[in-house]
Amino acid sequence: MKQELFICPRCRTRLERTTPERFTCPHDGLEFWNVDGIWRFLLPESEAHYARFIRDYEAIRQAEGRGSNSAKYYQALPFKDLSGHLKRDWRIRARSFKLLVNRVLTKLQDPLERSLKVLDLGAGNGWLSNRLAAQGDRVFAIDLLVNDRDGLGAWKYYEHTFTPVQAEFNHLPIMDRFADVVIFNASFHYSEDYTQTLEEALRVLSPKGRVVIMDSPVYRRSTSGEKMVEEREAQFQEKYGFASDNLQSENFLTYSRLDELAKKLNIQWKFFTPFYGLRWMLRPLTSIFLQRREPSKFHLIVGRKHA
Repeated sequence: MKQELFICPRCRTRLERTTPERFTCPHDGLEFWNVDGIWRFLLPESEAHYARFIRDYEAIRQAEGRGSNSAKYYQALPFKDLSGHLKRDWRIRARSFKLLVNRVLTKLQDPLERSLKVLDLGAGNGWLSNRLAAQGDRVFAIDLLVNDRDGLGAWKYYEHTFTPVQAEFNHLPIMDRFADVVIFNASFHYSEDYTQTLEEALRVLSPKGRVVIMDSPVYRRSTSGEKMVEEREAQFQEKYGFASDNLQSENFLTYSRLDELAKKLNIQWKFFTPFYGLRWMLRPLTSIFLQRREPSKFHLIVGRKHA
């Protein structure tokens, strides 16, 4: 681990490595520890803010049957769901992953003539980090969850090495201009402030790097996204006894919202759309016929700073 890589997520001072398992901020005295193989960079003032979200999110994910005690389960992701619980979800992830590698990462790597430095934001159980590490990339898996079934603690099941880091999107403990690519892995819509989150991603991104928003729901109309959120909260309330609405997340994207962010932050977006099958492709027509709300779309949204 290079000492100059990590910075204090509060004041951005370069950290001092005081022991193999501890970094210290010389400015404000904060200590950041490696616990069970995970670097803990969640700020003390943020722990209470996220506590209920983490508790509710973990309860929902456990009820959905996510995770396993088998290393084979994790190592097969995203191409096979050996649990059989969420095959449809993982088929989407697999197709998104293939498109990410073929249309973005390979083209980014070729002119560099070296492996990539990648931040996997919203890494979850680390499946993407493992796949990219297998290709030789230097990967940092960043998430709030640290449990060993659906969080960063699952790192122990993988055969390839990456660095698990508990941190929040808007306070990354990573030095400026470090990453070749910052990937929001089905996670950007959880941000409570899209502008601040993208500003932080751009801070850690190299001048020719890319920001990738993968598997976040996109709508033409904001009313459709708002309706989706209402439906989801009602479903969670009925099924789990809580609405899982304790973060003020925007929860979805619209094309106009992306245009607004592009203008504000001087970003140019490029869209790639995986083919998820004929049934998926016909969803908009089905929704019109059945008079339902507009269905979400999932793109690979790739951003770069204007020169």
